[in-house]
Amino acid sequence: DARFKDPFNEVRGTKAIKAIFAHMFATTDNPRFSFIDIIEQDQQCFLTWKFTFGLGGKNYEVMGGSHLRYDAIGKIIDHRDYWDPAEELWQKLPVLGMFIRFLRRQFIVKT
Repeated sequence: DARFKDPFNEVRGTKAIKAIFAHMFATTDNPRFSFIDIIEQDQQCFLTWKFTFGLGGKNYEVMGGSHLRYDAIGKIIDHRDYWDPAEELWQKLPVLGMFIRFLRRQFIVKT
C-alpha cells in the first residue's frame, strides 16, 4: 500500500509505482539518479538528487529532492519527490521555454 507522489503523478500500490518507473525508462534515454545529500532520522529520510536523461536527442538535468518514510520493517511506505518542473524542465524546452522564461521574469523582484 505504498504511496508515490511527484509533480506529475500520485499513485498507491507497488504495481502503480512500478508503472511510473517503467514509463520513465521507456520514454527517456539513459535515465540516472545521482544522490547528493542523504539525511536520515528515525523512520524517514530526505535526499537530494540530480536526475540526468536524454529526450529527443537532447540531454537534460533535473535537480530535486525526495522524502521517504519507512514502516517498522524498513520498507518504504511513502515516497514524495519535490522538484520544480517549470525551472528544471519546461523552461528548457524550445517553444514552451520562451513562455516560461517570460513569466518568470514578470515575478522577479528587482532590487
